[in-house]
Amino acid sequence: MIFPSRKTVLVIPAYNEAGTIRDLALRALKILPDVVIVDDGSTDATAAQVADLPVTVLRNERNAGKAASLWRGFEHALSIDAHNIVTLDGDGQHQPEDMPRLLDMAERSPQYIIIGARLHDRKNFPARRYYANQFARFWISWAAGYPIADTQSGFRIYPASLFDEISRRDVKWNGFVFESEVLIAAGARNMRSIAVAIPGIYPTQARPSHFRPVADIARIVIMVAGRLLRRGMHPVGLWRSLNLPVAIEIGTDLSHISGSDIADAVSKKAPSLRQ
Repeated sequence: MIFPSRKTVLVIPAYNEAGTIRDLALRALKILPDVVIVDDGSTDATAAQVADLPVTVLRNERNAGKAASLWRGFEHALSIDAHNIVTLDGDGQHQPEDMPRLLDMAERSPQYIIIGARLHDRKNFPARRYYANQFARFWISWAAGYPIADTQSGFRIYPASLFDEISRRDVKWNGFVFESEVLIAAGARNMRSIAVAIPGIYPTQARPSHFRPVADIARIVIMVAGRLLRRGMHPVGLWRSLNLPVAIEIGTDLSHISGSDIADAVSKKAPSLRQ
């Protein structure tokens, strides 16, 4: 089990994840002691699968959506004095064993959102979702004002300080749009993200993805368009976002690299770390 220098809480939103949630929770508990599962009104045995495990289960009486579940998890984590909040999806597409790499980056760069980026692993990424994600990445990077390697990954570490800057009123959209809007709201407050490359995983036992490439990307574009119009189309953000996105590659030795140098990589000042 890892004990980061700052209290870290893992939040897993789960809707009908009976096939994957127990294994996910058991693996996560080997890495972090504080695991929170938000059961979003599941109609299967999601809650029963983890009833005997040392995790906190928060249950929505009815399906409220991913945004509401994440925000409820954030509020709980902050109420127990979390300094970092890790999120990963409940369908098994993220490996808890990749958390140490993200946690190490969070220790080095505590004022950044850390994202587990999968788009580099194209051979394991369904083509339809890959191109939908790339399309969304362009728009969200523009609105956020810098290039982001994977805007749709739910595997992230949020510093608690982010929630001193934004509230639920600042990120009003629901569903998959919510996580995109968080990046834009954070970028408007000069809080950026650092991407760490992780494998793309699509387990056979998982239920079909709730992500709808056409409908959800359309909603993301509508959200981004509204924000861009309010900022006069944010031409500076477009210019900055056209740089190649950076993801710290698997196997990169970071032992000799300071947090400020890693932050420079996000601005393309460290080509050796580029994707």
